[in-house]
Amino acid sequence: MKNESTFIDVPADSSSAMKGKAPLIGVAKDHTASGSGGYNRGLSVFDFLLRLAAIVAASVAAGTMFTSDETLPFFTQFLQFQAGYDDLPTFQFFVIAMSLVSGYIVLSLPISVVAIVRPLAAAPRLLLLVLDTAVMGLTMAAASSAAAISYVAHNGNQNTNWLPICQQFGDFCQKTSGAVVSSFVAVVFFMILVVLSGVALKRH
Repeated sequence: MKNESTFIDVPADSSSAMKGKAPLIGVAKDHTASGSGGYNRGLSVFDFLLRLAAIVAASVAAGTMFTSDETLPFFTQFLQFQAGYDDLPTFQFFVIAMSLVSGYIVLSLPISVVAIVRPLAAAPRLLLLVLDTAVMGLTMAAASSAAAISYVAHNGNQNTNWLPICQQFGDFCQKTSGAVVSSFVAVVFFMILVVLSGVALKRH
């Protein structure tokens, strides 16, 4: 019986063509990774700069409120007219909260630097997202409560017979109002930081 064999002609350039395609795929992946890394690094640098600005805003808020004491130039033998942040528990909470916020931002700077050095690492960015969200809530609570007291100090409340005191304690009210404004600026910075962390994590 006669044996029959079948030969398949394989073009010589097929293997080289396939070999040529493999590096092209690798190069495309490298370009995508480097592009994503550069974008995340830019977000991390902006994050770091925002944290520096937030430190200034929170520190100014705490320091201004802490130094808001004012004593009126007239007094009696038994009574001296004085207003200070420690006369109101809400303002005391504000000073403590904004001081804690300032300390947190300082401690978060090394983590932000790690996010700059390793832009594709998700763990530092996720940690900052969680902590920033919690601290943003604390900042907003302190700013909102202090804003309510500042409003009463400026306008009073006729229903409860609370008289406005800012006509007498002008410097005190001016400093407390400035501290409240600075704290809301810090809240805006934290909102932007949370959004940046979310965008960076979405690109991982």
